[in-house]
Amino acid sequence: MSENFIKLVFYNDLCKGDFVSLYSFDGQGLKKMLLGSTHLLAQHKSEIDALNVFPVPDGDTGNNMYLTLLAAAKEVQQMETTHIGEVAEAAAEACLMGARGNSGVILSQLVRGFAKALAGKERANALEVVQAMEEGAKLAYQAVMNPVEGTMLTVMRRSAEAARTAVIRNYDLLRVMIITLREARMALSETPELLPVLKEAGVVDAGGRGYVIILEGILNALKRAEEFSLLMDFTARQESKFSKGLPKELDTEIHFTYCTEFLVKGTQIPLETLRHELAPYGDCLMVVGTEQVAKVHIHSNHPGMVLENCLNYGSLHQVAIHNMKEQNQQLKQEVIPEKEVGLVTVGTGEGIIDIMNSLGADTVVVGGQTMNPSTEEIVRAIQSVPAHGVLVLPNNKNIILAAEQAASLVKNKEVKVVPTRTIPQGLGALLAQLPEAGLAENFQAMNSAARSVLTGEVTRAVRETTNNNYKIHQGDLIGIAEGSIVAVGQELAPIVKDLLTHMLQEDHSLVTLYYGADVGEQAEAIVEKLQTDFPDIEFELHFGGQPLYHFILSVE
Repeated sequence: MSENFIKLVFYNDLCKGDFVSLYSFDGQGLKKMLLGSTHLLAQHKSEIDALNVFPVPDGDTGNNMYLTLLAAAKEVQQMETTHIGEVAEAAAEACLMGARGNSGVILSQLVRGFAKALAGKERANALEVVQAMEEGAKLAYQAVMNPVEGTMLTVMRRSAEAARTAVIRNYDLLRVMIITLREARMALSETPELLPVLKEAGVVDAGGRGYVIILEGILNALKRAEEFSLLMDFTARQESKFSKGLPKELDTEIHFTYCTEFLVKGTQIPLETLRHELAPYGDCLMVVGTEQVAKVHIHSNHPGMVLENCLNYGSLHQVAIHNMKEQNQQLKQEVIPEKEVGLVTVGTGEGIIDIMNSLGADTVVVGGQTMNPSTEEIVRAIQSVPAHGVLVLPNNKNIILAAEQAASLVKNKEVKVVPTRTIPQGLGALLAQLPEAGLAENFQAMNSAARSVLTGEVTRAVRETTNNNYKIHQGDLIGIAEGSIVAVGQELAPIVKDLLTHMLQEDHSLVTLYYGADVGEQAEAIVEKLQTDFPDIEFELHFGGQPLYHFILSVE
């Protein structure tokens, strides 16, 4: 079968109807592409989340890419300019600040490279678009310290290479994008051959799948110009589903008096429906979590109505309502002296956040598994700390890139990121802080302490898979040691014991267990049994309150 015939079949499959050539587009066309990709990501984000290598309930690649791109769509949709360079620059800035998780940060760098290549241009032709794709792939690779092939980086690079080959033959942008998408799909299908962990799990790379969806959205938008207004309406509707974002300049007037935060626990909590229903009650709305546990944050003048609405979906827990006008007046009267070193950490769960505060954290950014904070949220946290220098502890491998991106954006104080990958590493780092020392000394001490901590986790599998020679069924309890599944079963106590049996070495003497929101009284009984099984080990038990994970363990 000839290559030209394959191209024709592929084109007809994607572009039903009359063929229309396209040789250049302006900023209005770029808006359409962003909106089209955001629209398609919204439909597929759950599917992308499910491509997590581990069958754990914290796959969030699709959601992170969607929220990152949504920030750009919201920014550009109201722009009146048709200058493509200006639209691209605004989109890149919005993605940079709205980036969540590693996939979101990589995507933001791709958009940044795209904008860099289109700077100063009113329109872009196919060759200039290809150059923008190449620059985007280049910056995406640079965003990762040790790039790994078989990830979304590979899909980005190979699609840009295919675009370069295509544009040599034809300047029709539609044809170039069709060939680009075809190569992206091919590269995605081959990711399991490049990463054995993907092959064992029977999935393709989640970030790569997200990028393919973005390209499909771009092509759909190019070939369906008549649907531009529909896409605009779609993005406008997202304003009611997510926080409107923090203003670029500090708004000193408080329009909503009460900061209201709480958890909703239920069985089938419809997160997007809840966001839509709560949006009219105030601003700074955040609804994140799972169908079982949702975290709600909103600034409102009617907190009672907010609580009443959420009672329709479950029981309310950890309710906190603060009068922000009163707090603002107190802050205006209070002069807070700047200290040498401040600490920003990321964590989730009432108990874990309390522990972090007690260990000296100045600000705890609420986030973690399934709730990766944006770059902008971390920047605001850094700026809120009255200190000359700030150390940031992301405490999650999927938040490190966003933390580093945030650190690079703060220019009025020195910021370093201690690359803590887990909650136990973060707590170990906090314990190692040196109150009288400077930023460099604390960074070194906390980094060293974090590396000495081993992390274990217990959760339930969300899908059937094979991993590390274990046949795992949906609903199984799984024990994870330092990122590897080492125990599978049905009962909680035996899983915790098997996990520790795998983790403990002769030089270990202390195990700290943080039990989750749904564990309850059995946590104490489990620890009592562990003390009998491991008589030479000292055990500490703390309420963590974290969602999704029954136990988080620290071994030292």
